[in-house]
Amino acid sequence: MQKARQKKSLAKKIGLGFLILITVLIVGSGIYLKVNTYQATEKALTVSQKAKEEPGYTLYAGNKKQTTGIVFYPGALVAPESYSLWASQVAKAGYDVYVLHVPLNLAVLSPNAASKVMEQHPDEKFILAGHSLGGVMASRYAAQNSSQISGMIFLASYPDEKGSLKESGLPVLSITATNDGVLNWKTYDEAKQYLPEATEYLSIEGGNHAGFGSYGNQKGDNQATIDNGQQQEELGKAIIGWLQKAR
Repeated sequence: MQKARQKKSLAKKIGLGFLILITVLIVGSGIYLKVNTYQATEKALTVSQKAKEEPGYTLYAGNKKQTTGIVFYPGALVAPESYSLWASQVAKAGYDVYVLHVPLNLAVLSPNAASKVMEQHPDEKFILAGHSLGGVMASRYAAQNSSQISGMIFLASYPDEKGSLKESGLPVLSITATNDGVLNWKTYDEAKQYLPEATEYLSIEGGNHAGFGSYGNQKGDNQATIDNGQQQEELGKAIIGWLQKAR
């Protein structure tokens, strides 16, 4: 009887220790990711404060001038406010831009985040968009819900096989920057097999990976030869021009 009690007590201690270890790992990982998240520049943060915060996303309202909206998946570990400059520019042209909030700023943890926006706005047509890893996750959602999507925009990103849009019939825009040091260019070129033949490709001369948002320098990136304001301006114009043709 005594041995049975001792075994039971030992099992409880081991279980408790394991639970504590898992908790420490989860909390530690969360702190690490938060500390290493790229935060928006002061200018981007100021612009984002003029937008409408909703549970799960930030809305840059287009005043209903257009019936098409963009649902945007941010890049990995990039704060959503970082995309406010081009998002507000596109909104001024009449298009709603919904910048998603995802757990720990990792779109891979919430690949279906666009569903909430689309369910709340059933009368609006939607273009999915994403930066870097966010574009990969957005294209997976688009591939699985192509009948509900009107197009796809990749910012320094590309689809994988699960996000293949080759037979989707959707209009697609792919924008890159010449000084991007983060994008895997070999994989980017190989991924073109998953895109429609009519995909439009644009390149921002002198821009870099971090320049698709406004959050300062990114590890592994190359130095841009244009400033962030110029890249944001060119990016916004490219998106607006494409939207006007694609609708």
